[in-house]
Amino acid sequence: MPESAVEKRLAAMLGQRLATLREARGLTQEQVAHAAGISRNHYQLLESGWSVRKTKAPANPRLRTLIALSEVLGTTLPDLFVDEMPR
Repeated sequence: MPESAVEKRLAAMLGQRLATLREARGLTQEQVAHAAGISRNHYQLLESGWSVRKTKAPANPRLRTLIALSEVLGTTLPDLFVDEMPR
């Protein structure tokens, strides 16, 4: 099934939020990935908003990955999205 425009937009927004939070804490992608229990490549893809680099399919991380990232980045799970979601 083709990805929707909303799915692509949300994946890109999540990636931007992850990068902003990581940079604000002075962490590298590798440090965040290691602390969250995922590979650096997986984290790089999430920040880019992709799940597959070749096809540029939008990122669709597991809930446990999002929870781990929120803990590493010192935020809550909803705060990964709250600033990015249209009202």
